[in-house]
Amino acid sequence: TIPSPSPSPPPSQPSLLLRTLTFFGIAIVFTSVGFSITAYPAFTAANAILNTPSDEDTLKLYTPTDAKSIEVEAFINNHPIVKELRSRPEFTESRPHLKIPESQRAHNLTGGTLLGPGRVQVPPYVWMEAGGKSLVSISYLGEDLCGHPKIVHGGFLATMLDEGLGRCCFGALPNKIGMTAFLTVNYRAPTPADTFVVLRATTTRVEGRKAWVEGRIETLVAEGETPKVLCEANALFIEPRHAETMTRIYPIHEVI
Repeated sequence: TIPSPSPSPPPSQPSLLLRTLTFFGIAIVFTSVGFSITAYPAFTAANAILNTPSDEDTLKLYTPTDAKSIEVEAFINNHPIVKELRSRPEFTESRPHLKIPESQRAHNLTGGTLLGPGRVQVPPYVWMEAGGKSLVSISYLGEDLCGHPKIVHGGFLATMLDEGLGRCCFGALPNKIGMTAFLTVNYRAPTPADTFVVLRATTTRVEGRKAWVEGRIETLVAEGETPKVLCEANALFIEPRHAETMTRIYPIHEVI
């Protein structure tokens, strides 16, 4: 008789050490992947804050896509006042709202909520004089900013003045940041919707952490014409104590 074959030995099992190392290796891989997916938005936001565009960079970050914005952008860039401002070396041109990280713009009033077609049609152009001495800004105000029909809301104009006068003086303050202590606005004429306006501001006095500023919003007119003053304001801005530790929405560059 032919002897029956002996049964095959059972397959050998990995050692306890090998199984333990394999388990922890897989756990580390999946934990790392999960952490990367979860942390990516935070890393992206932090990178945007730490690597903000320069003043010059902001001039290249906006491209109009609709017909109205293209028209507004072209009108501003070809206006004699703009050409004159660009010829003056004491002024630095920028579009400050484009320094705000995209992840934060939806939560910013003037850089997100009020910016876009029908509102502030395109990101405003701003020219700042070194040392926080003066500022000029040009904007186009759409019909969705009205209080009375076809008339821009006075509260919005006050917001423009608050931001514009504040930005004007920041370069004169020790840590380049300040809070509004008071703002007085005098309305001189109704501001029609769908119009170009110029905001002009001048820092009149600085004492330590305090800066006083005067400014106005006027119509943007053709060369040789006299602009109409729409509203005027004066304000006091005070740099908070320990301002050097505050998170800044608009990073400060040496040009200021």
